[in-house]
Amino acid sequence: MKKSIYLFIIAVLILFMILVPVSTVKAASLDNLQVEVSKAKVEPGQEVTVTTNFGKNLGAYTVDVAYDNNLFEYVRSEGGTENDNGTRVRLTYYDTTGGTTPRTNAKVTFKAKENIVTSNPTDFAITLEGLSNADASETYDDITTPIKKDVLVEPNYVDYNLTLNYTGTIEPKVAKDMTLITSSSMGKNYDHVRLIAEIAKEPSKDATTKLIAINDASQEIDLIQNGWGDAAGYSIGGKNVKQELKLKGEFSTVGDYTIHIKLIDRDNSDSVIVEKSFNLKVAEKQQAKPDTGTTNKPNNTQEKLPESLPKTGNTQYVVIFAIIAVLAISYYFLSKRNQKN
Repeated sequence: MKKSIYLFIIAVLILFMILVPVSTVKAASLDNLQVEVSKAKVEPGQEVTVTTNFGKNLGAYTVDVAYDNNLFEYVRSEGGTENDNGTRVRLTYYDTTGGTTPRTNAKVTFKAKENIVTSNPTDFAITLEGLSNADASETYDDITTPIKKDVLVEPNYVDYNLTLNYTGTIEPKVAKDMTLITSSSMGKNYDHVRLIAEIAKEPSKDATTKLIAINDASQEIDLIQNGWGDAAGYSIGGKNVKQELKLKGEFSTVGDYTIHIKLIDRDNSDSVIVEKSFNLKVAEKQQAKPDTGTTNKPNNTQEKLPESLPKTGNTQYVVIFAIIAVLAISYYFLSKRNQKN
């Protein structure tokens, strides 16, 4: 009897499920949703903001923004209560006023770390859930497939510079110590580069030029004939780059030379990274003049005239006669005046 009752109840339930359709409410989609980044390229120390525009007013949402913590650090957010776990910032919002303060967007700001010296392509990955309109009368589909926005974190690179240093006079057939410097205060990173030297000018067809460097195997390498570095090249780049290459310059004859030096990128069909020409003058050594033992010194002293003439015997007599003459003239005029009186 009980078994028959159970079978009857099951049959009624099955019939009810067949005859009465289940009412389901399907959430709408945010068709006008857009995600933007304030910068496509970010330099170390600069900020970038990820903005999620909903396309309509929302009274509730949760926005997750995943980021690379090797490149970025979280700074601030706008549009909800934030939670940063080190690799993801979660921004949660619920309009507690009952729909009078909905939001149309949410913003999260990051800063690129200061110690970055290389180019780093990365992205922000955004997902959303718990979406509803201002009065919660309509819900929207969660966005579980991340929306990715690409960003390049890269320093503001400074062009490389080539400098060829030496001291004194370059003499023919005498090896001259030189230093070739490749430098930049913030050099772009290259994995495989080489230095190439070319002769642009020599004083004659018979003249020869060499720029000799010593490699790690103690072998002499002529930059003009072979270039510098392994066939695959060597790496360069970073902050305050200064690579010095010691050279021996050898020039066969006196005259003017021009050497053209290039730094090339082996990974980009030997494209030129930086190039520069150096004009060099080769001259015979000046012979020192023999020392004759005498020097012509300028006579800057002037002969001083005596302030008074030296006194001699004749000079004393002149003075005595002058005194007698003055006395005689005085006596004459006094006698005349007395006779008149």
